[in-house]
Amino acid sequence: MQILAQPSDPHQNAHTTAAQPASLRIVAVGDSLIYGFGDPEGGGWVERLRRRWMSPESPSHALYGLGVRGDRVRQVARRLEGEFRNRGELRHRVPDIVILSVGLNDSARLGRRTGKNFTDFDEFRGDLANLLDQAQQLCPVLFVGMTPVDEAKMPFSNCLYYNHADQHRYKEATRLACQERQIPYLDIFERWLHRGESWYRACLTQDGLHPNSAGYAAILQDVLQWDAVQPWIGE
Repeated sequence: MQILAQPSDPHQNAHTTAAQPASLRIVAVGDSLIYGFGDPEGGGWVERLRRRWMSPESPSHALYGLGVRGDRVRQVARRLEGEFRNRGELRHRVPDIVILSVGLNDSARLGRRTGKNFTDFDEFRGDLANLLDQAQQLCPVLFVGMTPVDEAKMPFSNCLYYNHADQHRYKEATRLACQERQIPYLDIFERWLHRGESWYRACLTQDGLHPNSAGYAAILQDVLQWDAVQPWIGE
């Protein structure tokens, strides 16, 4: 189990230890997996989690879902800090936790199955290092990995070809970069593949790319059961 370092920002409250639970300010930043596209019932796993915390008996954590469909790592890095600096409870302070989830769009091949990756792999690793370093300078970071696609449904939007081999390569680069920085990484890709093809296909929308309502519900359960979050947001 990886243990997150406690925030060193003197302006933050000392409420981030497991022994002293209190209201946290959390931002989730990334692509459509953060946005929740494909879940008309619950709005995605981030929105489902936000709603759980709105009941009187739940922790009064504030969770901002800042996902943008189609974003790649570079776009998330560009908007990371500006997304929360002017938001209500977060104004003039940094969050207690940043949750990142991005990288799938970088792995897509353009125009044909053998086309170039949307983001060159070496460029991706450089962009990712920049994003992770930038985020860690702000506060503790968690990373939720990508879901596997249904390769039989490609291309997406008639031009983007996603495949498991490229997904594995990009997610492994992400996992290792997180490991190097002691950032907890939740490997959704491997978890879903391990559950079987029929299982994960049933958790995807007709486009073969985005999770459906059942898929986002499954992601939320994986997040809630993740050892890394228990000292912070465990219920």
